Amino acid sequence: MESVIVAALALIGTLAGTYFSNRKGTALIAYRLEELEKRVEAHNNLVERMYQVEERTELQEEKIKVANHRIEDLERKAEE
Repeated sequence: MESVIVAALALIGTLAGTYFSNRKGTALIAYRLEELEKRVEAHNNLVERMYQVEERTELQEEKIKVANHRIEDLERKAEE
């Protein structure tokens, strides 16, 4: 009879230990996942901003080409 009680207590202790251990592990995983999501969001924002910068750079380069072409035309007219 004593061995059954000892075994039942050991089972309860094992189950309780496993439950609390898994609970703590799950909380840690949830925290790390949340932090990772924040980093991914920051990265995505950076990618969006870089895309916008690239678009503006292309536009500025095109404006510079047009301005240089106009300057060349004005210089040719001035030489004539």
